[in-house]
Amino acid sequence: MAKAEDTASSEKPKGGMMKMVIGAVLLLTAGAGGAYGAFAAGLVGASGDSGPDLPQLVRKGDSDPYEIPSDDKDDAGSLVYGEGGSEYRTAYYSFEDTFTSNLANSPALIQVDLAVSTRRDGRVLAWVRNHELAIRSAILVQLAATPEEDLYDVEGKDALSVRLTGAINDVLEENEGFGGIEAVHFKGLLVQ
Repeated sequence: MAKAEDTASSEKPKGGMMKMVIGAVLLLTAGAGGAYGAFAAGLVGASGDSGPDLPQLVRKGDSDPYEIPSDDKDDAGSLVYGEGGSEYRTAYYSFEDTFTSNLANSPALIQVDLAVSTRRDGRVLAWVRNHELAIRSAILVQLAATPEEDLYDVEGKDALSVRLTGAINDVLEENEGFGGIEAVHFKGLLVQ
């Protein structure tokens, strides 16, 4: 009788082991199916700015799927890009009105004409146009925080340009979830 008990007890673990293996396979299959479903739904996998809803870089010569119609009446022909430099085209937006502000700790005033640039598709510049009021406010805050002495050398003007770029991108990120402005350009700058 002792032999029968030993045989029965040695067979039970094998059956239990088989159930554990089948259970593990089922769990792995379910997990893989769930991971595939999440990937297919776009919940995981694509990261950074490669998502379909974010502005994409536009190569020179490629058409921009979100191109903003040009307001320029002198646009006589198509733009021809050079073969050197960046592989992506640069698009610009000029603010129509000038910006005038006092300067930090100074009786002086600053008056600037600005433009912004991006290598992303037209959505970025459309967002700049759409949120221009909030962007103007952010720019004026940055101008008012600028000491007068910073505007008399190239490094100070470059630092202001970087701060203005950050302020504009902050407004765009808050409202649209993506910045995309690469630089602010001074079309005119006057300190009085």
